[in-house]
Amino acid sequence: MIASRLAPPTRPSKNEIAHLLTEARDRTLLLVSGLSDEDLHRQHDPLMSPIIWDVGHIAHFEELWLTQNLDGPIEFSEMPGMYNPFEHPRATRASLALPTLAQMTTRLKEIRARVLARLDGLEWDDDNPLLEGGYVYNMVLQHEYQHNETILQTLQLKKGEPYLAPRAISFPRRPLSPGGMVGFEGGRVTVGTTDRSAAYDNERPMHDVNLRPFLIDRNAVTNGRYLDFIADNGYQRGELWSDGGRRWRAESGAIAPKYWSRDGDAWIHRTMDATRPVDATRPVCHVCYYEAEAFAKWDGKRLPTEVEWEAAASWDPSTQSARRFPWGDSDANSSNANVDQLSFETAPLGTYDSNVSPIGCYGMIGDIWEWTSSDFNGYAGFESFPYNEYSEEFFGSEYKVLRGGSWATRPGAIRNTFRNWDYPIRRQIFSGFRCAQDA
Repeated sequence: MIASRLAPPTRPSKNEIAHLLTEARDRTLLLVSGLSDEDLHRQHDPLMSPIIWDVGHIAHFEELWLTQNLDGPIEFSEMPGMYNPFEHPRATRASLALPTLAQMTTRLKEIRARVLARLDGLEWDDDNPLLEGGYVYNMVLQHEYQHNETILQTLQLKKGEPYLAPRAISFPRRPLSPGGMVGFEGGRVTVGTTDRSAAYDNERPMHDVNLRPFLIDRNAVTNGRYLDFIADNGYQRGELWSDGGRRWRAESGAIAPKYWSRDGDAWIHRTMDATRPVDATRPVCHVCYYEAEAFAKWDGKRLPTEVEWEAAASWDPSTQSARRFPWGDSDANSSNANVDQLSFETAPLGTYDSNVSPIGCYGMIGDIWEWTSSDFNGYAGFESFPYNEYSEEFFGSEYKVLRGGSWATRPGAIRNTFRNWDYPIRRQIFSGFRCAQDA
C-alpha cells in the first residue's frame, strides 16, 4: 500500500498494482485452501456469512470498481445480485445458490483477467478522484484484506473440526514491556489525514484538536490482569456495568472472554486448532465493549476516546507532529508488529520492541483491535467518498470505534488514523483494550 499522512499521493506503478492484487488473492486462497465445500458453504454462525460468499463478494467488488466504475460516473457501490450485502443480510446468505470452490476459482480468474487487461490499457487521469494516487486500487486491495479478517473470524467460529491454521510465525520470548501508565501532556494535536491515495473517507479531514492532559496504559490489558478481574467477581458485580452492559451480561450469560473455558481451576483458551492454558503475558482478546468498560471501572480508570488513542499512538511532542505508525512512517509488517495473520494468535508483551509510540505506549498497532469510548461519527468537514455506504450509513451512537488492528489484519489495512467500528456487544472480532485516566 502506498499512502502518506501529509505528503501528496504517490501513484503506484501498474506492475506494483498487479503484484499487490496477486499477493492479496494468494492470501485469500491460502486461508480457504484446506476447507471442504461443506465448510465453505456452511453458516458457521448467524453473525457471519458462509465463507464462499465472502470470496464471491471479494471478486465482484473488484470487478465493479476496477472495470465498471473506473471511468465514472459511479453506477453502483455494490454489485447487484447474490453478492450484494444490502440485498442479502448475513443470516440469509447460506440459502443462496452459491457456487462450489472450483466454480468460484474459475470466476475469480475470469474477473482478474478482465481487471488486469483494463489496468494494462489504463490512462492515468489525475482529474478522476478514483485514480488519484491509485486510490481505487488501494480501496479494492483493502477491501480484500478486510474480508480476509472477516473470514478468519468465521474460521474461529467454525463448527465441527477446528480450522487447521497454516501458521508461519512463532514468537521468541523477550523481556516483557514495562507496565503502568504513561502521560500525555495535552495541548493541540493533529488527528486524521489528508491522504487520498489509500485512507478511507472517515479518516479525513486532518484537523487540530485540543486535548486535556491524560494518562493511558503503556500496554493493552493482559490476560493476567483480566484474570484478576474475573477472580474479583467482576462479571457478577452490577455496579461495574453500565445499563447496556448489564443487559448484555444477562442475555449472554458471559463469565469470561469468548473462547475461554474452565479446565478444573484453570482457564484455557482456543485459537483456531490450538487450545492452551491462558497466557497471562498476552493481551486479552475477544471481549466486547461492555466487558472493556466494566474492567476499566473496576481498575479505577476509563476507556480512552479515539482522539486520545490516536494522539497516544501518533503524536510526537518533540517535533509537534504526527506519525503514520507508532514507530514512524515506515509501513507495518510482521517484523515490527503482530499483523498479517500468519501467527494466528496474539503475542506476549514485548515481542516487538520497535512497536512503541513517541510517548512510550507499546503495541498500539497489531495483536488486538482496541475499544475506545467514542461513537462512530464523521469528523467536522467529512465528505463521503466514493460511496455513502462504506462509512456514512453507519454514523451514530449504535457503533463504537476500535483502533489499531489485530494479528488478523493485513499490513495494508492499518495505520494510526484507521477507524474500525462495531456494535458494543460484538466479541467474535479480535478485540481488546487499554485504559486511560484524567491527569
